[in-house]
Amino acid sequence: MKRFVYADNAATTPVSREVIAEMTPVFESFWGNPSSLHAKGREAKAILDSARARIAKVFSCQPSEIYFTSCGSESDNWAIKGAARRLAKKGKTHIVTSAIEHPAVLNTCYALEKEGFTVSFIGVDEFGTVKMDELEAAVTDKTAIVAIMYANNEIGTIQPIEKIAEIAHAKGALMFTDAVQAVGNVDIDLSKLKVDMLALSGHKLHAPKGIGMLYIRKGVVIDNLVDGGGQESRKRAGTENLPYIVGLAKALEVAKEKLADIPELERKRDRLIEALTKLPYSKLNGHRTERLAGNVNVGFEFIEGESMLLWLDISGICCSTGSACSSASLEPSHVLLACGVPHEKAHGSVRLSISHETTDEDIDYIIETLPPIVEKLRNMIPLWEEVVKSGKV
Repeated sequence: MKRFVYADNAATTPVSREVIAEMTPVFESFWGNPSSLHAKGREAKAILDSARARIAKVFSCQPSEIYFTSCGSESDNWAIKGAARRLAKKGKTHIVTSAIEHPAVLNTCYALEKEGFTVSFIGVDEFGTVKMDELEAAVTDKTAIVAIMYANNEIGTIQPIEKIAEIAHAKGALMFTDAVQAVGNVDIDLSKLKVDMLALSGHKLHAPKGIGMLYIRKGVVIDNLVDGGGQESRKRAGTENLPYIVGLAKALEVAKEKLADIPELERKRDRLIEALTKLPYSKLNGHRTERLAGNVNVGFEFIEGESMLLWLDISGICCSTGSACSSASLEPSHVLLACGVPHEKAHGSVRLSISHETTDEDIDYIIETLPPIVEKLRNMIPLWEEVVKSGKV
């Protein structure tokens, strides 16, 4: 191992020093329960309210529209199940989502199908962009909620959320977006972005695992997912995780500041894309320009992604073959299949997700290391030998 390069930030990020510094005093001194009426409880409540207000400022929304959860998956479940079950009482028993959503959304929809809801899974084009004509045709007066992710976790494609929200609202449906990957990469102003609900997760932003958030626009009422005490305006029970909430607030503030550095991150991404797609029988997955600044997903024919990942790991490069949430599965990516990538080609994709901490030297090392691994793995299979002999390389 010549060098260590962490290029799996879409899976999770290291907790930043700024976040740790912000959280430490809360662990040490402000450990009271925010629901308690005594001095320790009151000081904890003040910190909780402050963190909520700080986050509201980042998103240009109201503090009362922010609800803390344990993760993005919980937020996804709450938004979709809460809206569907509430609106079913008004005869709205239809859900619209896309074929490339995160498993937290897809499996939530499958679960609601068992409860009697109908779900339309909208297709995408070859770049992973939702087919707008298909979406518009699917949304009806019976639609309770349209759930489309802001940006895809595997291929990085950014969706036209504002247009999708317009379509949803025209039929009286709620609009929810899983923005777990988008937050920190895209400037999100909730006073202008007309979504009704938005989910995010702290560990994608250099905050700890175990803290998430759901934005619910004022006036939108959904059923509870977790019942119990009166926390989070009686909408989400459980004593608030104060240190992690403070860490999330800091992480979001830092991420907002670093939006100014997105062009530099895009430059590094594009350099990586250009180098890797020069290899024969390689293809960029996802949209070329409407994609996350740190996402590089390239498919290599005649290779198994798992083998490539293991050789990269031996070389000190951490990356993924797709979604880390599904990496234990031997099935090809549902996202790539939805984009029309053939089954055999979908197996040979690698996702490199870089961050602001990724240096040009790190990019150089990936460019130096990956092509020889591709060549080595291809030379191990007879099919590649036939391709070479045919002169098609």
